[in-house]
Amino acid sequence: MKISILSAIILILFSNTVFAKSLNIYSHRQPYLLKPFLDAYTKKTGVKLNVVYSSKGLAQRLAAEGENSPADLILTVDIARLYRYEDLGLLAQIDSETLKKNIPPYLRSNNNTWFGLSKRTRAIAVSKERMKVGDVLRYEDLADKKLKGKLCSRPGSHVYNRALMASMISALGESEAEKWARGLVSNLAKRPQGNDRSQLKSIYAGECDVAVINHYYYGKLTYSKNPDHRKWAKASIIVFPNQGPDDRGAHINISGGGVVKFSKNKELAINFLEFLVTEEAQTLYGDVNFEYPINNSSKLPPRLKALGKFKEDSLLIEDIAKIAPKAQEIIDKVYW
Repeated sequence: MKISILSAIILILFSNTVFAKSLNIYSHRQPYLLKPFLDAYTKKTGVKLNVVYSSKGLAQRLAAEGENSPADLILTVDIARLYRYEDLGLLAQIDSETLKKNIPPYLRSNNNTWFGLSKRTRAIAVSKERMKVGDVLRYEDLADKKLKGKLCSRPGSHVYNRALMASMISALGESEAEKWARGLVSNLAKRPQGNDRSQLKSIYAGECDVAVINHYYYGKLTYSKNPDHRKWAKASIIVFPNQGPDDRGAHINISGGGVVKFSKNKELAINFLEFLVTEEAQTLYGDVNFEYPINNSSKLPPRLKALGKFKEDSLLIEDIAKIAPKAQEIIDKVYW
């Protein structure tokens, strides 16, 4: 009897330890976008997920904390932000066959420190009323004089446009990419301002006819509960650029993550990253934020499928981060 009681006590203590397991996440992603993933993982594993949210400053915070940091995982958007953590030596090198199998090589680091988890493309929104089908098919068309006074954009220095600029440098070379950027700026209908949602609003309002946006903003506004947002989206069609048979495909960026170098729970952190590339989580990326799955074998949710499939540029996403400083130089030079 004494043995049974002792065994029961040990079992209870062990069970409490298991269910008390937790992961600490530093995230640049907004809480409402991340919560469905946290809830799904906790339901599946019982692991508690604690999250620090911030739009900026987390890399500097983690670097200052060093070995004393409580963080286990980093989750963020845009390759430049993700690459910053690697540049500061804050990410652990991990070996996961699951991540390697489900994430294309060009969308993860070559030394396995960070991993893309979902895809977004820099697309082109075109007025249904004032433009013809086929008027804008490539990024290069944004610099065509036929668009003089018809183009809207958020500032070029924003990470989304800086990544696009880096991809243009890779595709065209520095000299031609700068000519392209000058042509784009000369076609602007107004000063670059606002976010991608406001670019769609500008098309609806007749302030411009063409805009550069991340594709998921179009999806969000199309299915928004706000009737004004649906009107903004309805005024445009979405174009995935550079889709010709011999063309390079649409520029891709990622949301992604990595395990913190000083994490005390590396195995559990890796397990959470592996969960994020499962069919369940990849479907959530589409349902929650209209992002495309990183795992090319995953099915598209109906509303994302309605936006269409596209050919993507297979440029190493890591190269975009490396070219970003030169991209910013050109952006500053042409006053984008």
